Amino acid sequence: MKKEFRSGCPISSTLDVIGDKWSLLIIRDMLVKHKKTFKEISNSEEKIAPSILSARLKLLESYKLISKTKISKNKKENIYLLTQKGIRLTPMIIEFSLWGNDNMREFNKIDDIAGLNSDKSYIIKSVQDSYNSMVLNLH
Repeated sequence: MKKEFRSGCPISSTLDVIGDKWSLLIIRDMLVKHKKTFKEISNSEEKIAPSILSARLKLLESYKLISKTKISKNKKENIYLLTQKGIRLTPMIIEFSLWGNDNMREFNKIDDIAGLNSDKSYIIKSVQDSYNSMVLNLH
């Protein structure tokens, strides 16, 4: 599933993996909204097509940003969890949120997100702690 990178530039390499329209939204939904199943992720407000979602999940898994597993309660359904590498994208997700909040309101009705005016390091830690707590409660 891995593809060729355009160059050795770290920014370009990162964009090759998560720079498409959907990957960061999938990671956002997993990290912030604690979505874990294909169905939960596909029900996002942005209406990702199932074929695109499937391809993106495979891509993110191939680069070890997410893992696919089953939980003991339901052996038939796959759940997707962020790996530590995926969780380390939290600062990028927060920065995108802050930038969009500050710069896109004049063009689109932006949802108000509680706590966005807090200290960035606090927001990042809170999001990561909340996600890690959710994962621990699965087991």
